[in-house]
Amino acid sequence: MSSESGAENTVVWDVVVVGAGPGGASAARAAAEAGRRVLLLEKAELPRYKTCGGGIIGPSRDALPPGFELPLRERVHAVTFSLNGKLSRTRRSKRMLFGLVNRAEFDQRLVDAAVRAGARLRTRASVSRVEQHGPAVPDRRTVAVVLSGGETILARAVVGADGSASRIGAHVGVRLDRVDLGLEAEIPVPPEVAADWAGRALIDWGPLPGSYGWVFPKGDTLTVGVISARGDGAATRRYLEDFTTRLGLSGFEPAISSGHLTRCRDEDSPLSRGRVLVCGDAAGLLEPWTREGISFALRSGRLAGQWAVRIADAGDAVDARRQALNYTFAIKSGLGAEMGVGRRMIGIFGPRHRLLHTALIGFRPAWNAFAQITRGSTTLAGIVRNHPAARRALAALDRTDPAATPADEGATPADEKSRKE
Repeated sequence: MSSESGAENTVVWDVVVVGAGPGGASAARAAAEAGRRVLLLEKAELPRYKTCGGGIIGPSRDALPPGFELPLRERVHAVTFSLNGKLSRTRRSKRMLFGLVNRAEFDQRLVDAAVRAGARLRTRASVSRVEQHGPAVPDRRTVAVVLSGGETILARAVVGADGSASRIGAHVGVRLDRVDLGLEAEIPVPPEVAADWAGRALIDWGPLPGSYGWVFPKGDTLTVGVISARGDGAATRRYLEDFTTRLGLSGFEPAISSGHLTRCRDEDSPLSRGRVLVCGDAAGLLEPWTREGISFALRSGRLAGQWAVRIADAGDAVDARRQALNYTFAIKSGLGAEMGVGRRMIGIFGPRHRLLHTALIGFRPAWNAFAQITRGSTTLAGIVRNHPAARRALAALDRTDPAATPADEGATPADEKSRKE
């Protein structure tokens, strides 16, 4: 799905978007729908594999283009929670909690939607840098996008959506608050194993602070992965090996084994520089606690595309800066608020997996909140904002020193009963 490259460097595009994942495709579609000339650059050939669980929660679904048909491989109605392989319990829902997709299919459909809106796609176009000053830039209203082969493409505005190792993010100066290592395997399984997992996901609170594992069923394949803070890759690998073994899946050969780093921005990190914006993983935008990034990419990408149009129309640097600051405000007031709550949650529950597990399997309001968040009827920030009891509980936990937590904190009712007996 590659376009010809002959004319790109003979025109000045209104908006050039770097990266054709959910954030980039959303940005390109938003700018194209505004009637602007948009070029979408992707370094790989499409469709391409992406390490990702592929969970589509309510906020992701709500941010999709009108009429978008999700290529769902599974509809999840039940979730099994476990505490490092122990104390497993399955919670079920009559309504779908979330859907599961293969990212290659999902991303391709988003790109197709951008192209239908009028964006031009160019694949196998690796960007080495952007320049806003110097001989490659004909005037102050122009940004030069330089490809790895030396070709220069000119634009009035640029959106960086080139992933967590973003070159555009480096240009903007994105600063990171935390970096996590995710390891994942796509494991084909026989029909009898697939049937056991149909409609049911698993979330395991892991042995490392802030870590968890997952099993997401996708027809005849299970996506199995773990994530934890970067710094002890050997321990994270051991967690994945142990997790896969105790699930009885170690005897099946993975079709794909991969790893990736998720990067979460510092809350004061810049989101723009001159006429260049960043969104999605390139901006370090994701939910810090769960590391969910698809909804953040879709939502920030749409905003980036809308504000890139305003920057492209800006007549001078002052107006362009004003529009970039408006984009930053829009991100911080929405996604930034959600990230702030997520940071508090991982600070509270990262060292208290047992407490979190107990709440989800034994406290109906906690399960109801989980279901509402995954369906998209609320967010973590919404729960804290709208429910005084949740605010008070979060504030109380904020004040508690995890190091002072009793060894039996969060014990299940069954544990309490066994002690009494």
